[in-house]
Amino acid sequence: MSSDQTHTEKMKALQAEQKKKTSEARDPGRGLVLVHTGNGKGKSSSAFGVIIRALGWGHKVGIVQFIKGKWITGERQFFTKFSDQIDWHTMGEGFTWDTQDRARDIAAAEAAFNRAREMMESGDYDLVVLDEINIALRYDYLDIQSVLEGLKARSSRTSVILTGRDAKQELCDYADLVSEMCEIKHPFKAGIKAQRGIDF
Repeated sequence: MSSDQTHTEKMKALQAEQKKKTSEARDPGRGLVLVHTGNGKGKSSSAFGVIIRALGWGHKVGIVQFIKGKWITGERQFFTKFSDQIDWHTMGEGFTWDTQDRARDIAAAEAAFNRAREMMESGDYDLVVLDEINIALRYDYLDIQSVLEGLKARSSRTSVILTGRDAKQELCDYADLVSEMCEIKHPFKAGIKAQRGIDF
């Protein structure tokens, strides 16, 4: 058997296996919970990619940012063009070391999650992104059990993406998908500052 024939047979077997898996897969009848975590870049960027996908299908999207504060970012400027499909709430005050006030950070995180719960439970959204919520959980600004209760109370229509490094194990156990971004190399470690259009 030639290498071309061998390749063709392998691809046919893979195709048959994939078709079998696809035919056995089911629709869960509810939105999914996705966690983007890890030390590498791309957690929020990946979530924004899913937002673009949702918008392409005419879906309604809610975004609650827990940490990023008043930054002017490329994604925020871009998504203003879809104000009829997106409700965007920047609730954080910046990096946790900026405020240096734990009580204030807890209050901001709780206000953000209250807004997020309203959105998740309303039945108005196909997708809700809780950007950098894992940071609020890491510093115990939010209680993991309260977050899990909020996810469980969401509308069956609504999928949720939770981003940020150091995702709690309880959250990962509950989620349908957990993706970990692994840092191999980072320009900041070489003294290169964040770049407009690449990093923000």
